[in-house]
Amino acid sequence: MRKYGYAWVTLGFFLFSLVLHWVFGWFAYVDEARQHAQAPETMGYVIEMGRDTFENWQSEFLQLLWQVAGLAYLLYVGSPSSKEGDDRAEAKLDALLQLVGRERGEELIRQIDERHDRRTGHASIHT
Repeated sequence: MRKYGYAWVTLGFFLFSLVLHWVFGWFAYVDEARQHAQAPETMGYVIEMGRDTFENWQSEFLQLLWQVAGLAYLLYVGSPSSKEGDDRAEAKLDALLQLVGRERGEELIRQIDERHDRRTGHASIHT
């Protein structure tokens, strides 16, 4: 649960804003119907709010989703800072350290691995 805390908070904000959008939309729909001396119809409201909601999703949510996900996938995957580049660089460094001498090279690799987290593909300092 805690691992995905950002996603849960984002989902909460999303649901909260979606509910408020529909509640205030209902008030506006009822007010407009009264101005035209008509009774508000639930189906008319659902159709109008559905259209408005999907209009907002198209212009905002899908655009943002494409910018974030598309750029993350297309740009980051091939970038020098991607995981693949780190793994390749680490393999080259391991090979170079082993050239120093089998025992000395293995010891240096072990010391470096103890100081840096190697399990995720990106080296980070242990605290």
